[in-house]
Amino acid sequence: MVKGNYSRTFLRVGYHKIAEIPAGACNLSIQETRKSRNYLALQTKSGISIINGNWVIDRPGTYSALGTQLIYRRPNEIRSRNGESITARGPLTENINLYLIYQQPSPSVHYEYNVPLNTQPAAEPGTPSDFLLAPLAETVGPSYADERVDEDDVSNNHIIKETFHPKQASSDPSVDSEPRTIYTWTKSGHTECSMTCGTGKHHVFWKCVDRDSHMTVPMDLCDPATEPTNQEEDCNKQPCPVYWDVGEWSECSRRCGPGTQQRQVICQQVTHVHLNGTETSVPVAPELCGSSDRPVTKSTCQLKICSQWEIQSEWSPCSVPCGVGQRSREVVCLSNQGDVDDDEECNMNLKPETLQNCDMGVCARSWFTSLWSQRCSAECGRGNKTRTVVCLIDHVTDLPLDGCEGDRPSEVTSCDSGPCQNELEWYTGPWGECSAECGNGTQTRSLACIFTNSGQKEVVDQVKCSSLSKPVTAQLCRLKPCGVQWYVTEWSACSRSCDGGFRVREVRCLADNITPSDRCDPSSVPDSQEECNKQPCLDEINPSCSDQYHNCMVVVQARLCIYPYYKGVCCASCTRAQKTYPSSFQRNHIRR
Repeated sequence: MVKGNYSRTFLRVGYHKIAEIPAGACNLSIQETRKSRNYLALQTKSGISIINGNWVIDRPGTYSALGTQLIYRRPNEIRSRNGESITARGPLTENINLYLIYQQPSPSVHYEYNVPLNTQPAAEPGTPSDFLLAPLAETVGPSYADERVDEDDVSNNHIIKETFHPKQASSDPSVDSEPRTIYTWTKSGHTECSMTCGTGKHHVFWKCVDRDSHMTVPMDLCDPATEPTNQEEDCNKQPCPVYWDVGEWSECSRRCGPGTQQRQVICQQVTHVHLNGTETSVPVAPELCGSSDRPVTKSTCQLKICSQWEIQSEWSPCSVPCGVGQRSREVVCLSNQGDVDDDEECNMNLKPETLQNCDMGVCARSWFTSLWSQRCSAECGRGNKTRTVVCLIDHVTDLPLDGCEGDRPSEVTSCDSGPCQNELEWYTGPWGECSAECGNGTQTRSLACIFTNSGQKEVVDQVKCSSLSKPVTAQLCRLKPCGVQWYVTEWSACSRSCDGGFRVREVRCLADNITPSDRCDPSSVPDSQEECNKQPCLDEINPSCSDQYHNCMVVVQARLCIYPYYKGVCCASCTRAQKTYPSSFQRNHIRR
């Protein structure tokens, strides 16, 4: 007997080959393990459809083909949990290919059949012809127990070989002289356990057997109502081991000299050991790990011998000849080898003083001034001259300006460089009002080029002042924050080039700091969608662009026009569809 299980998570919508069943096979049983929107399909190796071919779903019933009768069942009761099934007593007169019409994720199909001992299933599945618009994607074919099965292609595939039971089928369907037997469900195997300890789960497979002889028979001979519902069982129930989980040592408590360091030690127990080798653990009582071999949690450490402060010089002379000044001395941090270290290597709290105040007695205080500057600040007209004023003690020490007695001498005096002749200047007016009542705005001011001659001022063309540095005439301004307000993006492209489409944009309510807010006035929300390109369309389809197949609407509905092959054989339908459906960008906005 040959058995197989087919399962996938996601597939492309359409026909997918499951297996090739050889000529001579009998007691054929194909069963969806759970109800779905997928369909089973059969096709001869020569390309003739038997059940559900050419995108046409047949009605359930009995179909005569390949020298036998194939019974196609599709339960339609709402409460039924059984999927589709195809059974036949056989033997088949030629090879047939089994397909799955994929429409719903995670399909699961179980198939089995008997073959005479001198018959071997085809090793290489054939390629169907005229079954679809393009060649079908093959998946996996049947294997035997002594063959290697790729777990990436077939999940939980249990394949066994048994001796053919005489009661299972006869080459002539009309002959049935044996008395009716009783059939029952029994376990046929299970998947690998999900964990190696701590109680995992494995999936159980069931088969239909003759109660008397215990021989395997087609699954449709057993009563579906009595099929066991426990598809999973506990396995590897032994507890997982405990162990000491040791953390990293902390940094030494002192940068130099003897110190301590600690680490964390926790008793952990493994709760899950996954198939990929990773583990999940939880903390448990330390007594479970045993205290005799518990790792130490505290240790002594010493990074290096501490450096020491050393005074390198005597106090310097006082910084002033009179009054209060300062004196200094050199203090360095020396390593145990006599090298100078950074001050941070020594204890800063124990560092000897390097500065000290010193009092040299009362000083005489007098104001001193420099000579007035030689040039006037203005080249013509009235300007200023300046000088420097200092308070000196004994003509040597510079004291703060308020340290001398008497009034401080003036540092600025006026000067006249004579009347101005033939001078050009930029004159600026006052800044205008801000362009925005709130938020960021701009304000401007007027600018004029003034010509001065003998005290007379005249406004002239601004080109005459072009050689001078021009003052700015505009600047940013902000009177106050605007609070929350509506923000919008630019409009998207129109969804259609003619016959009326629409374009969209994003609308968001944002606060002053550009964060989302829900305090905007809903009555003033800007439009996020509007109509566009209302002019009628002109038929621009190329006359050479035509459909080569009658069922091109199926290609359009399945969204296959994005592939060059389908766009070529269904040119006209795909071209019309592109004008009808909106772009992916606008579909995303519509979903939002």
